Amino acid sequence: MANTTFSGPVTSDNGFIGDIKVPTYTVAGAPSASSAGAGTVIYVSNGAAGAAILAFSDGTNWKRSDTGGTIAAA
Repeated sequence: MANTTFSGPVTSDNGFIGDIKVPTYTVAGAPSASSAGAGTVIYVSNGAAGAAILAFSDGTNWKRSDTGGTIAAA
């Protein structure tokens, strides 16, 4: 299968095939949410009071996907 790079949003009428993988960090090792940019998604292994969680950047902070609260290790 070929690889293609896109510079804008990608949509599909028939879905996407394959796994979606996001970068994994700890709370302490997560990049700056502002440098990552609003809408960026990461997996934080300890971001939900020590439990794993998907998080998104709001442009300022990493927000938990379940509550919208800021990620925290404890």
